[in-house]
Amino acid sequence: MEYIMIIITAIFVNNILLSQFLGICPFIGVSNKISTSLGMSGAIMFVMTIATISTWLIYNYLLVPFGIEFMQTISFILVIAALVQMVEIILKKTSPALYQALGVYLPLITTNCAILGVALLVIQKDYDLIRSVVFSVSTSAGYALALIIFAGIREQFELAEIPQGLKGVPIALITAGILAMAFMGFAGLA
Repeated sequence: MEYIMIIITAIFVNNILLSQFLGICPFIGVSNKISTSLGMSGAIMFVMTIATISTWLIYNYLLVPFGIEFMQTISFILVIAALVQMVEIILKKTSPALYQALGVYLPLITTNCAILGVALLVIQKDYDLIRSVVFSVSTSAGYALALIIFAGIREQFELAEIPQGLKGVPIALITAGILAMAFMGFAGLA
């Protein structure tokens, strides 16, 4: 039952994008098309899960035994940067079209505060490794859900008559705010 609560809470109630406002840059930048949003979601899911596992292991088996917990932020950032470089190399080899579509936003995963935030939240919540993995997969699924829904809405903007002053980022921010309020409706679930 605890795992189900972690999943529901991470995806809907405390959505990392719409409730905690972490990872907004790729959210606004890559959400013009569903296809690029799917690619970015997959990359973030992979990096977030592997980063959480790696950082949990580093924290519990390296930093805590040596009493250097204060090094967690620096070590976590280095691990995340290395993982993103690995994802970038893999995407460049396996899917050049997706690599081109993601453009500058793929390296931005390195500085995506959602990934670092999840790694730090897992330590803060004192989760064991299995709960950490469930939390990171659920959080990345919530990120993907919000990103894909937002991309679907933004694709519809092509067909809508939007006033000139609101085109582009302004209407995207207004829509993100309304989407965040919609997700607040899930607050009663947990």
